Amino acid sequence: MSADPRGAAFDSDEGRRLAEAALRTISLSTAKSSGEAFFRQLVKELAQALDLKYVIAGRLLTLDDGQEGIQTLAVWAGVDWMDNIQYALTGTPCANVTHQDMCFHPCGVQQDYPQDHLLTEMGAQSYIGMPMVGSQGKTLGILVALDTQEISENKRLLALSLLSIFAARSAMELQHQDHVAELQAYGQARTKELGIATQRLVEQEKLAALGGFVAGFAHEINTPIGIAVTAASGMEEFARSLKRKLSGEKVSRVELLALADNLESGASLVNSNLERAAGLISSFKMLAVDQGNEEESRLDLRDYLRQLIVAHQPVLRGAHTEVQLDAPKPLRVTLAAGLFSQIISNLIVNTLTHAFDEPLERSLEEIQDLKEEVDSAALPQRRIDIALHAEGGQLHLHFGDNGRGVSPEVAKRLFEPYFTTRRGQGGSGLGLHIVNTLCQRLGGSISIDPHHQPGLGFLIELPLRP
Repeated sequence: MSADPRGAAFDSDEGRRLAEAALRTISLSTAKSSGEAFFRQLVKELAQALDLKYVIAGRLLTLDDGQEGIQTLAVWAGVDWMDNIQYALTGTPCANVTHQDMCFHPCGVQQDYPQDHLLTEMGAQSYIGMPMVGSQGKTLGILVALDTQEISENKRLLALSLLSIFAARSAMELQHQDHVAELQAYGQARTKELGIATQRLVEQEKLAALGGFVAGFAHEINTPIGIAVTAASGMEEFARSLKRKLSGEKVSRVELLALADNLESGASLVNSNLERAAGLISSFKMLAVDQGNEEESRLDLRDYLRQLIVAHQPVLRGAHTEVQLDAPKPLRVTLAAGLFSQIISNLIVNTLTHAFDEPLERSLEEIQDLKEEVDSAALPQRRIDIALHAEGGQLHLHFGDNGRGVSPEVAKRLFEPYFTTRRGQGGSGLGLHIVNTLCQRLGGSISIDPHHQPGLGFLIELPLRP
């Protein structure tokens, strides 16, 4: 063995001072580092403290061919860092290290491991390796020092001391990296699951405005169809009576005129009620088709809003709520009618769900229990106001109700996803978030009208395309 250039034995006072100084220097230089920066700083500081040419920090892994190997995390090569590489453990001294055995070759390491071509490329003559063992007793990686000259006994003791300390620190860093990677993978998986779940909820909420009044629409359309069926049945009876009278020996002009009047009245009743049913079906179809269509179209927005209100009449009538539209002039624009109809539908459904204190039917029951005579004019009038105008290249739409309104704290969070004041009562918290998203997709915005009283009001601004 050659003499240690540092001179003193490791167990001497000078040797301990050297070890302590090196430990302090490396600890301070790596204390605030993590990840790749930690390992790069560590191998450089160890190489300089030990006066060795190479120091390698590597992670144990399984290579593509199934062999155990090392992925270097940082390699110091005397004057600079080398690029990181992967290599198989077979036929290398590192294989012993991964079995949690400290490996020391003061000289002749190339002759001991002739299959290790990396040693030849480095011109390595001496080798010291220490395993990075995790808290569960599993080898995570290796910390290796090599030199192109023989390593003396004194330097070996210093190297073993520093490598054992920083191999443990390196194992903690690798465990930390693994935990972070697991958390990131878990977070990404949960984010993906949440995204899928959110998309499903959004689709359900987009259909809620349509599905929410299907039952009311069915009830509404049953009325004119029922009247038409009844009138048609009466017309059949009148026709049979007419046939009997015409088949008889005598028939008076008065009887024939009476039957003709009944038939005409029945036909008129059938016709008017079928027209009413056709109008309801047309408005319902318009809303259903438009909400699935995001293509831009040319339309009169005032007339389109009127059709949307008609389409919502069944659910509005069932909630005893009136809609007043203030749009004095026709306004022809080009926009995605489907997205616009979803905005209005969601706002109407959200208002009927949240704006009023309690269902009107409950108030009626209480009034009936008290046996008080109350007509509809005495009932509290529930109202939605929609105002529309264009100014400065912008479409301005005001949507408000005369309900109970919201507190300032709730108002700040109305457009947040999953925020709802009806948690556990069927509220998903996505209604107004979807409205906000749809307004943004149309290039506009929605905000709360701070001056709307009573109730809650929204201001929608969309770019105007004449």
